Amino acid sequence: MLSIDPSVETIRIAWCDLHGQIRSKSMPVGQVQQGLQADLSVGMVGTLMLKDTSDRTAFKVFEASTFNQFSEASKFANASNLLLKFDNLTASKRLYPLPWSPREVWLFGEPFFTDGEPVHFDTRRILQAAIAKLQTAGYAMRCGLEIEFHIYKIENEAEALDPETAAWPSLAPRVSLLHPGYQLLSDAYTDRCHAPMEIVRQTALGLGLPLTSLEIEFGPSQFEAVFDVTDALTAADQMVLFTNGVRQALRRAGYHATFMCRPPFPSIMSSGWHLHQSLVDIKTGADVMDKLTPRYVAGLLAHGPAMTAFAAPSVTSYDRYQPNVLAPHTVSWGTDSRAAMLRVLPTRVENRVGEPMANPYLYIASQIYAGLHGLDAKLVVPCENDPAAKPLPASLTESLDALALDTTYLEGFGKDFINYYCHIKRFELARYAAADDKLDWQRREYFGRF
Repeated sequence: MLSIDPSVETIRIAWCDLHGQIRSKSMPVGQVQQGLQADLSVGMVGTLMLKDTSDRTAFKVFEASTFNQFSEASKFANASNLLLKFDNLTASKRLYPLPWSPREVWLFGEPFFTDGEPVHFDTRRILQAAIAKLQTAGYAMRCGLEIEFHIYKIENEAEALDPETAAWPSLAPRVSLLHPGYQLLSDAYTDRCHAPMEIVRQTALGLGLPLTSLEIEFGPSQFEAVFDVTDALTAADQMVLFTNGVRQALRRAGYHATFMCRPPFPSIMSSGWHLHQSLVDIKTGADVMDKLTPRYVAGLLAHGPAMTAFAAPSVTSYDRYQPNVLAPHTVSWGTDSRAAMLRVLPTRVENRVGEPMANPYLYIASQIYAGLHGLDAKLVVPCENDPAAKPLPASLTESLDALALDTTYLEGFGKDFINYYCHIKRFELARYAAADDKLDWQRREYFGRF
């Protein structure tokens, strides 16, 4: 039987969706413990896998003639159920006490169709498949996370919670800054923001995450968290735990955390998610980046435009790609360069293209498939800080267009998954294009929900 602290009363049966958000059902602890002995499964509506960032279902599940974008479409028809399943081994490794709610824990399950087949579009399975291909080549990936985000103090939520103003998505709360910004690593701001930073620290460590530093970032009310290196799948899990856990813990204390790339305010600084990565020999554990880096980097660059569809999945992220700022704007690399897409260091590569709204399983899988292509095809890395380097995509539309034509990703992720992903993101983009007030759309769609 699953071993759980006797003080725990409720288990949140959890799963991570396409957009990196945790979905859950709350169950009494005794029922879950007994159910695990009898092959517990928990039903969830299958449309949870078909939603865009507003929670609108992007496919017409009740119209079979139009619901044919991918081979397993019929299994989602009529909003049929999926099953979250567990086993004691999986459950023991994916059980997380909630530091901000001591009588509750997260227990993560895996989605299956009712016929017993795994749901291959589950993003965690997507990364597991990529890792398996990397292992076949003799390597394992190690990742370190460097995450920028914003925290605000909630000043007024009455309007957002007024039933007369209810909308889909809802209004975001009115907020104020925690620090005025433009003093990177300010110790005075660290002291000023002690209370919310302490909540972030306690949440990260309480979830078992390897937090190494928590810092004042450059922009107003902007922060950064850095985590130690671990294996790729664990790093992706940790990103999901951190972003979802921090938002919930801070909310209870009257703060609003957002992992939106560019919060909808003037003079704001964009947030990036810098993904540090290296390869090790799967047999010896020895670092092999010294001999693989040129071809690996060449692979990442070859798929840079398509990669942004996973690494930067929001409409606001593309405003971040500007020259002469601490963000990339071209598909380039440089030795310890913060202006390039790839900052190449002696034992690792830092990809600076990502934003913290990215689904970590897809972002990391995109690195594996691109890197493997570079190694297998023996691609030649272009010159450092190449003046002829092409620009990063100027919009999410451009990155999706690149993704739809990328043969390496079509093979790695599967054509069906790429079609499915692009359909959902284009559905989101169509709603954005139709919005009269683009800033209000961003506040509701991203700032209030991510």
